[in-house]
Amino acid sequence: MLHRKHILRVAALILMMSSLSACNLFTRLSQIGDGPKTTEIVNPTHRPDYQPVSMPMPTPHANFVNPNSLWRSGARAFFKDNRANEIGDILTVTVAISDSAAINNKTTRTRDDTEDGNITNLFGFEAGLGKIVSGNVLNTSTVSLDTDHTTTGEGKIARDETIALTVAAVITQILPNGNLVINGRQETLVNYELRELNITGIIRPEDISSSNSIDHTKIAEMRVTYGGRGNVSELQQPRWGMQVLDVLSPF
Repeated sequence: MLHRKHILRVAALILMMSSLSACNLFTRLSQIGDGPKTTEIVNPTHRPDYQPVSMPMPTPHANFVNPNSLWRSGARAFFKDNRANEIGDILTVTVAISDSAAINNKTTRTRDDTEDGNITNLFGFEAGLGKIVSGNVLNTSTVSLDTDHTTTGEGKIARDETIALTVAAVITQILPNGNLVINGRQETLVNYELRELNITGIIRPEDISSSNSIDHTKIAEMRVTYGGRGNVSELQQPRWGMQVLDVLSPF
């Protein structure tokens, strides 16, 4: 029964992989001569992978508004504040990441052990020990153990990353404490190669500059994805069969 269940699981896995491969095959066949197509512009909150942000919030307080005053709280201009502050407003996000790291580890361990044992008295049986084990055995050197162990390990990591991006994002949510959830997405199709950029995070309204832009260092829970799909990206990746073998192979 267990063997039968195992066979059914393997068959289901093979069928699922074949279905995914067939879908990918038909998609690639439909793109011959045209390349990948850009997706339609939709409401970010209606995307299947959209998840509302929930963060710890303080107790809400009512803001005092003076109806006889022309000045608005938080405004940087007397007549109008051009900064984004409502759902659907657009602001510019600047991403300038320049990280470098160098790690060099080296470990060396050496151990030399020597153990000797001898039998001088064993209830009178030491004289006949040679008849049981070997005629050449000596009571003064019955057990001898010599171990020499050496371990050497060396690891080195060198990383240098530079990212410079500018993207327009849309406010998709206003949290109870006034912080804003932003979502920005760009797609660029050049020579049958589609480049995708997506950025999400949480910002404070007061961190938005007077030019209606914000730096990535002021975005909390920032998530940036930058990739692509097309002929060049497919050639740079191994086939799915090779990827499966790399995962399943124990060697």
